[in-house]
Amino acid sequence: MEHGVDVAAKLRVDSAIGLNEFYSDRNGTEELVSTKRNEGGFVHTTTTLASDENLRNTFETDMLITNARRIEADEERNTAERVIVKGFIFDFRKALLPVEFTALTPGAMNYFESLEASEKNPVFTKVKGVQISQTITRKITEESAFDGPSVREVTSTRRDFVITSASKEPYVWDDESTMTVAELKAGLQDRETYLATIKQRQADYRASQSGASTPTATPAASVGGFNF
Repeated sequence: MEHGVDVAAKLRVDSAIGLNEFYSDRNGTEELVSTKRNEGGFVHTTTTLASDENLRNTFETDMLITNARRIEADEERNTAERVIVKGFIFDFRKALLPVEFTALTPGAMNYFESLEASEKNPVFTKVKGVQISQTITRKITEESAFDGPSVREVTSTRRDFVITSASKEPYVWDDESTMTVAELKAGLQDRETYLATIKQRQADYRASQSGASTPTATPAASVGGFNF
């Protein structure tokens, strides 16, 4: 910081989209927390950076879309109208990673809604976009019986993966050249086994802290609600 931006080292990070997943009982009921993060990959030195900052934090991934829902704008929370695109991406082991991305432009929102993707009728395609991190400050005014209203500021950080492009033609679904229904079912079952493993690991850790023993968790029979 003391030498200034002109002589700062420039780095390029090539990573993968991953999930930080664990079970939380902060609200009294155990629920899965699944947060997107950048992981793995390599760090390189570079001499130049894209002048447009939106071109520095891009992502590209194949995605099996199972739902797209529109969320109305919220003026109080300073959030724009958007469509949440839900589905699965894949890690280098081809494990299923459930994610939600965001579409913000009218064209993108209309396109993803028009796909009519569902768990029974998924759409397999490639999407590209940018990762954003914004600090949002909201002013909250509270009326008072005297001396006028009081105003306080609430600051929050918004991180999101915003889709800016998708392949003109989706991949052929349920085909050996892309992905079959049988492969998806197997992937969903593997994910249930994985979730049971991390749930058991967390239960074992809590038991070690309290000195109690825990029963062994078993994978759920469900395969994610898909009906093929």
